Amino acid sequence: MHSGRSGSRQASPAAPIPSKPPQPRKSSGIPSSGCRGPLPGLQTIVELVGATRSIKFASGILAVDTYPAGDVAATYVGLEASAPGRFIVGLGGARGPKPLATLNAYLDQLTGVPVDRRVLAALGPRMLELARDRSAGAYPFLITSAYTATARAILGPDKLLTVNHLVVLETDASRARSIARETISFFPRIPAYAASLRRQGFSETDLAELPDAMVDELAAWGTAEEIAAKLAEHHAAGADQVAINVITGETGPQPIEQWRALAPVLLSS
Repeated sequence: MHSGRSGSRQASPAAPIPSKPPQPRKSSGIPSSGCRGPLPGLQTIVELVGATRSIKFASGILAVDTYPAGDVAATYVGLEASAPGRFIVGLGGARGPKPLATLNAYLDQLTGVPVDRRVLAALGPRMLELARDRSAGAYPFLITSAYTATARAILGPDKLLTVNHLVVLETDASRARSIARETISFFPRIPAYAASLRRQGFSETDLAELPDAMVDELAAWGTAEEIAAKLAEHHAAGADQVAINVITGETGPQPIEQWRALAPVLLSS
C-alpha cells in the first residue's frame, strides 16, 4: 500500500458534499488525503469518496472509543465494493489505563479490513511495534525527523510510515511561528503527546514555553520551496509519505489556495 510521497490532511467538510463527482480538471493536488475531525460520522467518508473520482482517502484518525469496529469494517467493505483501493482505515485514540490492550482488542474485532488496509496513529515504541505487527504501518503526528528515523527502525524496512507534519505557508517568521505555536500548544496537555515530546528530547520547559527551536522542528514554514526542503528531512529519515497539515491561524475555511501553491512544488520534489 502506497499513495505517493506527499498527502494532505484536511478538516471534515462544513459544506454539503456534492452527490456526483465534478468534471475532471487539470490537477495540481496532492494524491492522497487524510480526513481529520471532528468527523460527523462514517457516512462522511462514504460521501467524500463518492464525490471524487480517484483521490485516495485515509481516516486520520478514527478513534476506537467512538466508532465500533463492526461499523468501521462495514464502511470499508462497502467502499471497497464501490471504489476499490481508495479508502485506508486509520485508527487510534485508544484512551484509558491500557491503550495498547484496547487497540489490540479492537483490531481483533476488525474483521473484513485486511491488515494491509489499516494504519495506526502510533507514537511510542510499543504502539509502533503494534503497528508493525498488526497493520500496514504507522501514521505519527508531531514528530521530528530524528524521531522519524527511530520509527522507521522499529517498523522495519517494509512497513508504511506516513508522517503528519504541520505546515504554515508564511514567510514572516514571527507570524508563522505564532500560527504554529497556537496549534502545537494544545498537545502538551494530552498525556500521550506530552510523553512523545519528552521521548523526542524536549524538556518540561520546552513543553511549557514552546520555544522557537521546538516550533521549527515540529512545523514547516516559509516559502513552498523551504517547506518542501523541511519535509524532505522526513523522507531522508525513512518516511514513505508526508501528509501536510496546513494551518493558517483561521478556523473554518479549507486552505485551498495554500494547497494549490504547495502542490506543484511538493509533487515535483
